[in-house]
Amino acid sequence: MLETLLYPKAVAVIGASRSPEKVGHAVLANLINGGFKGAIVPVNPGTEEILGLKCYKSLGEYKDPIDLGIVVVAGKFVKNALQSCLDAGAKSVIVITAGFREVSAAGAMAELELVEMCRAHGARMVGPNCLGVLNTDHHLNATFAPSVPPPGKISVISQSGALCVAILDWAADQKLGLGKVISFGNKADLNEADFIQALAEDKATNVIAGYLESIKEGDKFLRVAEQAAAVKPVVILKVGITQAGAKAASSHTGSLAGADIAYGAAFKRAGVIRAENFEALFDYAAAFAMQPLPNGERVAIITNAGGPGIMAADAAEGLGLKMVSPSKESDARLRTFLPTSAAFGNPVDVIGDAEPDRYAKAFEVMQEDEKTDAIVVVVTPQNMTRPLELAEKLGAAHKGKKPVLAVFMGGTEVAAAKEKLMAVGIPNYPSPDRAITALRAMCDYAAWRRRPARIVTRFPVNRRRVDRVIHMQMRSGEAQIGEVEAKEILRAYDFNVLNGQIARTADEAVEIAERLIYPVVLKISSPDIIHKSDFGGVRINLANAEQVRDAFDLMMLRIQKRAPDAHLRGAYVEKMGQRGREVILGMTRDPQFGPMLMFGLGGIFVEVMKDVTFHLAPITAEEAMQMLKGTRSYALLQGARGQAPVDLDAIAGALQRISQLATDYPEIKELDINPFIVGPVGVQAYVADARMTLANVVAAGRNHE
Repeated sequence: MLETLLYPKAVAVIGASRSPEKVGHAVLANLINGGFKGAIVPVNPGTEEILGLKCYKSLGEYKDPIDLGIVVVAGKFVKNALQSCLDAGAKSVIVITAGFREVSAAGAMAELELVEMCRAHGARMVGPNCLGVLNTDHHLNATFAPSVPPPGKISVISQSGALCVAILDWAADQKLGLGKVISFGNKADLNEADFIQALAEDKATNVIAGYLESIKEGDKFLRVAEQAAAVKPVVILKVGITQAGAKAASSHTGSLAGADIAYGAAFKRAGVIRAENFEALFDYAAAFAMQPLPNGERVAIITNAGGPGIMAADAAEGLGLKMVSPSKESDARLRTFLPTSAAFGNPVDVIGDAEPDRYAKAFEVMQEDEKTDAIVVVVTPQNMTRPLELAEKLGAAHKGKKPVLAVFMGGTEVAAAKEKLMAVGIPNYPSPDRAITALRAMCDYAAWRRRPARIVTRFPVNRRRVDRVIHMQMRSGEAQIGEVEAKEILRAYDFNVLNGQIARTADEAVEIAERLIYPVVLKISSPDIIHKSDFGGVRINLANAEQVRDAFDLMMLRIQKRAPDAHLRGAYVEKMGQRGREVILGMTRDPQFGPMLMFGLGGIFVEVMKDVTFHLAPITAEEAMQMLKGTRSYALLQGARGQAPVDLDAIAGALQRISQLATDYPEIKELDINPFIVGPVGVQAYVADARMTLANVVAAGRNHE
């Protein structure tokens, strides 16, 4: 895929220039200086030669076909320049010129026209408004960047051309090898999903790193990223997260689930490693490119200084890695050559006077230790250390079976050693926490690769009942599905819903309560009142007719004063359920990635702490359980601090049923079950309250949204 873009045989530069300050000159110079082996065709009507190459007044003068056209002319000439590339047989075009969708509506229309031209000729376009494309493997530098890194196995895609320039300069300075670097700007045609797919198939790429500001096609991205992550790591830095909570939402789930949450859920599903910042992007990419994946989470730390060793240990435990002491065999071997003042646990402290041989021996022992899955080597430049020699010995001793990350701390004293580590394929980090964080990312990705096949359970349900409720709701023009109808839908999906009925008068409420048998709950029923408790619209544990009658009359009186315009249908009288742990289950439909499920404990945990987890539907039983484990309050569900443990399978099963409902009915935009009451194993969980919102409902008469 994209063969003519990444591995072209003939490249034309439309807008090549003799002037060194022009972009057209920089692109042509980079193609020549990069050692491109194919034909280079400069096009400029104003000159006959540029940088020793014959220059053509138009591309039509060049009689052979081209594979790749690079357009660097002023905006008003781009359309004609693109057409000349297409007429010359180009199947790939890079439009570097800016001034399109990013500046105006007219620019957006002009950009769309470029895409339509390419599609009519079966060609693909990168840009406009981009830096270009670099492929060190093919000696192709079709960019105007001033720096070029050495060849390598990490390929980079970026929505920002300026960041690409910084990446290239930084990688060149760090001697970090890069393969392909693709700046795609406005991504009018080719986008991140296309490039991830191409790089997943590219044998010269071992790691895909990316900088994204947005994702254009959510479904395609999920599919392509998951397929790519199955064969090689995909590390993404996603920015623009501060607008996450901008959209208004009426449900708890919708208000907690901003755009950034959706991206996080999508990355988790697809196996994409998310980088928190620019440093992490390449911290992770370097580790993946240079080292094997760990078989588990047990890390051994070797250090020559107590403080940095403790820093590494703190970081490891804080991120959930396992600090396991060396095996008996390893301990015995270490004691044969380490001084008695050394530390023989984890970290293994070879102490400050350790020469390279002692350090390397300790490394060899821990490399063979069957209780160790990964090693972090922490080095401070003390008098006896000789960092460069140590780096050489570590490289020679490393057998490549377990990941090894180095932390050579310092500046000039370790500069040569850092360069040597890069040369021998051991990534180095300036601090222990950055190395440990990279190792955590490796462990997470390795666990994702080892995950069982995704099997989504399909439950037998009564879809006819749901169809009837939704059809009636659509006809009424009510976007909000109230408690009564929402519970009817949930019953159809085999949720345990307590018996109840709408009462329009106090007498009806008493009659229903007598039939249900006390105690009962009374709740206001109105399409205009979403959060009933805020209006005094909930009364619980009503034990007799007098309490029910008084509660009904008082509720109606208060709500008519507090919400005089609300349409009141009456009060819902429901059997009072058993006490238990309150949890909240929800779903909101992200415009890019579709239905997103939410789980959290009720009360303060969701309202104040926002201790919730999200996952894209459909989910498996394992993923449902992972949602529970992903909350900070999971220990409470297990029975921490004297609390009785609850039926975790009941919650996981409920999440799976919501997942099926959400995928079965795209009409449902939001859903909250709040609270869902769950008790110990053997006690059936039940829906205490629920509401839903439909999408694209046209109001009939009055609007109750």
